[in-house]
Amino acid sequence: METKGKKIILGSNSPRRRELLGGLDVDFTVDTGNNFTEIYDPETPHERIPEVLSEGKSFGFHRELADDEILITSDTLVLCDGRVMGKPHSYEEAFEMLRWLSGKEHKVITAVTLRDSRKHETSSDVAIVHFKELTDAEIEYYINTFKPYDKAGAYGIQEWIGYIGIDRIEGSYFTIMGFPVHLVYQKLLYFIG
Repeated sequence: METKGKKIILGSNSPRRRELLGGLDVDFTVDTGNNFTEIYDPETPHERIPEVLSEGKSFGFHRELADDEILITSDTLVLCDGRVMGKPHSYEEAFEMLRWLSGKEHKVITAVTLRDSRKHETSSDVAIVHFKELTDAEIEYYINTFKPYDKAGAYGIQEWIGYIGIDRIEGSYFTIMGFPVHLVYQKLLYFIG
């Protein structure tokens, strides 16, 4: 992808986001310096939470952007039966999240913010994931083997649990992975000009 001299910065530690942005064949650097605390007003509509957090990460970036820089930040959450699921903080929390998702469908919402020195734009994408009934043994094996503590909803679709547990998806696989590359590509074209 031609960047016309623009420098792309990914403000994320996620190896999945690095891999997916790299898949667009664009040169970029990773800079995770940030002073944003990931909190939001409890009155925020659930579908808007990723947008609020993605923008917070963007504006919490540790320095001003130069005129030739474009910063990309992102946030993902899982929403099931009105319950918001971010990243689990313990084995017990991961187990409980996966038990809650078992046999149900849920939404994965990923927001992406692009910002340069003059403007910013945030978009989000939604995908629906259908899980089969998971046994306790399957959940235990997955958590113990893959340690999904850095993943919203305590799972990665690209890992074992996705292989054996997901019956069907509606929407973008990459949104579920945490980075809707189709949106990122469209927005990068706009920002590059």
